[in-house]
Amino acid sequence: MTETAAPARTAGTERPARAETARPARPRAAKPNGQWKVDGTAPLNSNEVWKQEDGGLSVRERIESTYAAGGFDSIDPTDLHGRFRWWGLYTQRKPGIDGGKTATLEPHELEDRYFMMRVRIDGGALTTEQLRVIGGISRDFARGTADITDRQNIQLHWVEIENVPEIWRRLESVGLRTTEACGDVPRVILGSPVAGIAADEILDPTPQIREIADRYIGDDSFANLPRKYKTAITGHPSQDVVHEINDFALIGVVHPELGPGYDLWVGGGLSTSAHLAVRLGAFVEPSRAAEVWVGVTSIFRDYGYRRLRNRARLKYLVADWGAEKFREVLETEYLSAPLPDGPAAETPTTPGDHVGVHRQKDGRFYIGATPTVGRVSGDVLVKLADLIEAHGSARLRTTPHQKIVVLDVDQDRVDSLVAGLEELGLYANPSPWRRSTIACTGIEFCKLAIVDTKDTATEAIAELEKRFAGDAGANQLLRPLTLHVNGCPNSCARIQTADIGLKGQLLPDGNGGQTPGFQVHLGGGLASDTREEAGTGRTVRGLKVTAEDLPDYVERVTRRFLADRADENQTFAEWALAAEEEALQ
Repeated sequence: MTETAAPARTAGTERPARAETARPARPRAAKPNGQWKVDGTAPLNSNEVWKQEDGGLSVRERIESTYAAGGFDSIDPTDLHGRFRWWGLYTQRKPGIDGGKTATLEPHELEDRYFMMRVRIDGGALTTEQLRVIGGISRDFARGTADITDRQNIQLHWVEIENVPEIWRRLESVGLRTTEACGDVPRVILGSPVAGIAADEILDPTPQIREIADRYIGDDSFANLPRKYKTAITGHPSQDVVHEINDFALIGVVHPELGPGYDLWVGGGLSTSAHLAVRLGAFVEPSRAAEVWVGVTSIFRDYGYRRLRNRARLKYLVADWGAEKFREVLETEYLSAPLPDGPAAETPTTPGDHVGVHRQKDGRFYIGATPTVGRVSGDVLVKLADLIEAHGSARLRTTPHQKIVVLDVDQDRVDSLVAGLEELGLYANPSPWRRSTIACTGIEFCKLAIVDTKDTATEAIAELEKRFAGDAGANQLLRPLTLHVNGCPNSCARIQTADIGLKGQLLPDGNGGQTPGFQVHLGGGLASDTREEAGTGRTVRGLKVTAEDLPDYVERVTRRFLADRADENQTFAEWALAAEEEALQ
């Protein structure tokens, strides 16, 4: 073969550029997500290391034998900032640290030597004896604090480690506990506040809630989940347990052949990345509810993402898999038999907060009353127990809307009880603002918070009540309008699912400094008597309001809605989602 000489280069000319041959990109190996059934159980971050070395449930023995005697300084840091949560304990925020330092200080710099303690109340069910014990603990060990949360728990503050064993002894003597009230575990089970007594309920979920709580809370099998795991079960047609924002939810339905049972939802959660739960289209008979709960919880344990904590919620796995694959894995790997297809629940026709006076199926009455943004006190709880017993009852419920419901009241005692509740700051006929406003803990106690919430919301309610006083038409139209106030982006107060949701942040004060305020979120909501489907609303760019101007803004946007609504049937959320941005300012 004869070689061909390269052509000579003429002076003043450039050699033609040699064509670059594109090299195929070397595929990057996907990082493991820490899914136990896919990647193995080798821990991929420090949280997973200590959870495997010594699980959160083990710390109780050290609290009782070592830390209660040695005091705060004797507590191991990993126990303090990790395992304590498995027993409902978080260090609370040190007083006097402003919101601007929340993101810049380390946890040990933000925290006080006192604890928030969360009392677990599955299904919200309490006896007056239990309520009185919680109130006594509040007075003796928590400086009188007590907050009813939007997960049906009661939270206490200012708890010292030295007193925790005695608090546990008192709680457990009446059947209460703090086990797995926090942590990477199955949290409290939300349940219908009117389970077993409402005249219109489809079925009573109490046996299913008790079976799950009694068998699996505190069980090592589910004491190391990727992150927290939230459950909600109701048999009431108002769908009163905010099921769309829980990891696992059962909603009462009637199957045309199989009778009353549950519709299964999975993968809901809010925080900084809101995901509404997905309906699997599967019907769950009451006898299989616990089995299905174990199956879904096990999927989360075995397939949930553990490498990155900000993706370690079930909602991300459900989003990646989709409903069809999730149901297939559930039925083929975790259940004894497939689930039958089932009908969707009908749209609610009554409010799910149960405020007011309602007849029970046995002819007696239940009375739903609202404290102001869930804040009560030890004294109020003890007096409430006395009041309920004086009216012939011994049962009450907390609700996912920061309310209380008193059960089993005879008709001739209803008016007296309603009056007694109001004397305690619990309103069975509240203004629309007091009824529909909820708030998280806020900067007063929470290390993640940026602004105050409870006091800010309370002051706003009082001001709005004054401004709308005597405006009966407006107040009637505003009854379903919800106002949710949150101290940080994490959405413990469910800002994405409120008519007006407020996310705490610091805003410029016009003088080179900062002032507490909120980003405004509008038009969200869960399925209710005024809304067929859940939705997370809209955020208008640049729409922020200072805490000081909050009543002015809420009044302004509310009156604009009343003036501009298409007709008297249009809800605030419908209007807010369709309105021009100028109308929402």
